[in-house]
Amino acid sequence: MNILLFVLLGVFIFMMFRRNKKAQQQQAELQAKFAPGVDVMTSFGLFGRIVSIDEAENKVVLELSPGNLATVHRQAVTKVVDAPVAAEAAVEVPDDASSLGNAPQAGSTVDPNETPEESIKRLNGEDKKDN
Repeated sequence: MNILLFVLLGVFIFMMFRRNKKAQQQQAELQAKFAPGVDVMTSFGLFGRIVSIDEAENKVVLELSPGNLATVHRQAVTKVVDAPVAAEAAVEVPDDASSLGNAPQAGSTVDPNETPEESIKRLNGEDKKDN
């Protein structure tokens, strides 16, 4: 019984060291990709492009937007962001009716030159004639 406990303890310690070694290896691979001009994401969600790296003090200067610079610790940069290829080919979906153009929808009798006041009256039913 005691031998089984020592074996389990040994396996547990081995797995713990193995996981730490994998994490360190992944961090080293990420650090190797760092260079000026690379798009990255920080651990707190800021996206930016690396401007410069200070190896001595472990600092990275990020350009968040044109003219906005932020200095972060090197370990705060957690992900290298690859430019999405599919985003360029994405279909643009209009977010409002104004982007549909002047063509009325099927079955609609809306005048494309209608003013906003006329539209409100029409939608409220105020333009209907009493017979």
